[in-house]
Amino acid sequence: MAKLKFAFVCNECGYASPRWLGRCPDCGQFNTMIEEQQASSLSASPLLISNNKATPITEIESAQLKRTKSGIAELDRLLGGGIVNGCLVLLGGAPGIGKSTLLLQLAARLANKKLNVLIASGEESAEQTKIRADRLGKMSSNLYVLAENNLEAIERQLEDLAVDILIIDSIQTMFLPHVGSAPGSVSQVRECTTHLMRIAKGKNTVVFIVGHVTKEGSLAGPRVLEHMVDTVLYFEGDSFHNHRIIRAVKNRFGSTNEIAIFQMGENGLEEVTNPSEVFISGKANASGSVITAAVEGSRPILVELQALICNSYYSNPRRQTSGLDYNRLAIIIAVLEKRAGLALADKDVYANVAGGLRVDEAAADLAVALSIASNLKDNVVPADTIVFGELGLSGEVRPVGNIELRLKEASKLGIKKAILPNSKIKFAGIELCEVENINQALEFLN
Repeated sequence: MAKLKFAFVCNECGYASPRWLGRCPDCGQFNTMIEEQQASSLSASPLLISNNKATPITEIESAQLKRTKSGIAELDRLLGGGIVNGCLVLLGGAPGIGKSTLLLQLAARLANKKLNVLIASGEESAEQTKIRADRLGKMSSNLYVLAENNLEAIERQLEDLAVDILIIDSIQTMFLPHVGSAPGSVSQVRECTTHLMRIAKGKNTVVFIVGHVTKEGSLAGPRVLEHMVDTVLYFEGDSFHNHRIIRAVKNRFGSTNEIAIFQMGENGLEEVTNPSEVFISGKANASGSVITAAVEGSRPILVELQALICNSYYSNPRRQTSGLDYNRLAIIIAVLEKRAGLALADKDVYANVAGGLRVDEAAADLAVALSIASNLKDNVVPADTIVFGELGLSGEVRPVGNIELRLKEASKLGIKKAILPNSKIKFAGIELCEVENINQALEFLN
C-alpha cells in the first residue's frame, strides 16, 4: 500500500509546508498551519496541444449577457442589473446577519418565476429550512431543499431536477470524497469551489455560495476562493443593527462600488428604497452632529456623522472611530490643530457614522472636521445643513465629484443650506455656502 503523504497547510492563504511552522511565511499569520493529507500524485501525461488559434479582438463578436431579474430590486442593482446565467456568486458575512434568509427569499422569488431552485444545506436539516420558509411566506413547488454536504450527491440531484439555480449553504461544510481532508479545510474549500465553478460554467447554472468569515471579518479559507468566483458580496456591520448593508467587493458583470441596504423585519429582509431618510431620521440636535452626503456607486446617501471630544487622562489621548478610516481621522485632527488652532492634543476624540454605514470617501473630511469643532466649541450645526468636501494638509477645502447628485438628494429631504467647496454651480432651493479653507468653514459655527 502506498504511503500517505501529509503536509502542513495555512488555513488563511493555502501555503503548504512539509513541516509545522508557527508563522506562515506567505501571509504572516500565526498558528494557522494545520496538517492535511495530500492528494496522490498523478502519473505524467503527454502534453495535449489544442487547435485553438489567436483571434484579433476586432473580429470577435460581442456577446450579450443574459440577465434574470431576481424580484429583489436592491440585489439586482448590486449585481449590475440582474443575475447573469452561469455566474458563480460568493456571499460572505458574520453569523446571524441574514445570509441564509436573503438567499431563501431570493430562491422563493426565482421559484415563483418557474425556475427550478435547489438549496443544498450542510448546516440545517430540511425541517429547519422549512421553519424559516414558513416565516417568510408562501413558497413554490419549484423550490427544492436538500440536506447534504457531499458535493457529488448534490451534483446528481442537479441532473435529476434540471436545476437552474443552485444555493450552497455553506462552502465550509461541503466536501468531496476523493479529497483526503476534513470539510472546511483549505483543500476541501478550494476543490469544492473549483468543482462548483465547473458546474456553473459547464451547465450554465447560476450558483450562490455562502461563506463564513473569520474574526477579522475576511472570508474563511484560502484567498484564492475570492479570485475563482465571478462576484463577491459582503454583509457589512453586525447582526445587532436593524439594517443590513451588502457591498459588492468584486463583480465581473457590474460595478464594485454599489451597495444594497435591507432592513430586518418579521418577514425577513425588506428593501430600503430611501436609505438617506433612514440614516438621518434620528439625528439629535446637539453639538458634534453633522449631516454629509456620501456617494456609493450611483447612489447618494445622506448620513449623520457624530463626534465627541473629552478631556484625556492618558499621556496618549485616544482616537477611536466607527465607520470611518482611523488614519484619515488622525490627519483631520492634525489639520485642525495646525491650520485652525484648535487645542486637541490633550483631548480624546471619538468619531462615529450613525446607522452602521461605513464611509471611506474623502468627501466626508469637511463634515468630520466640523463635527469635531462643533463638539469642542459646543456649537450646534443646524439639522437643515449639509457639509461635504475634501480637506487638504494645508487646510484647503478641495472639490469633490457628483456635487449636483449630492445636492439633489439633500433637496429631497428638506436640506436648506450646504457648506461645500468652490464649485461655481447653481442649485435652486438650497443656499450654497462655498468655502476655500477650513477657517472659512469654521465661521459657520460662530
